[in-house]
Amino acid sequence: MDENCTFCKIIKGEIPSSKVYEDEEILAFNDINPATPIHILVIPKKHIKSLAEMKDGEEKIISKIYKVINEIAEKQGFKEKGYRVIVNCGKDAGQEVGHLHFHLLAGIKMGDKIV
Repeated sequence: MDENCTFCKIIKGEIPSSKVYEDEEILAFNDINPATPIHILVIPKKHIKSLAEMKDGEEKIISKIYKVINEIAEKQGFKEKGYRVIVNCGKDAGQEVGHLHFHLLAGIKMGDKIV
């Protein structure tokens, strides 16, 4: 955990969130500034700054995150219509919080629109 990280504070319960999913390794919650009608952030509980800074062995959590994303889509009823998953890596890509996170977007037809 990084004591200055917003997402680590959410994981510890210091900042409230609207949880969608939680287990011992992963937390998913609704984004407070959604870009689409459904905008869920899915994060590892272990502090990993970004995709570019993953260490050996940490790739297992990525696989599990994608499995959880599929489960969330199924349970929330948008799996069949479709969804988009975005991972921003670094400031130039738009990563605002220095903690690896996956944007799960759904609820509108996106087509080629970049969100």
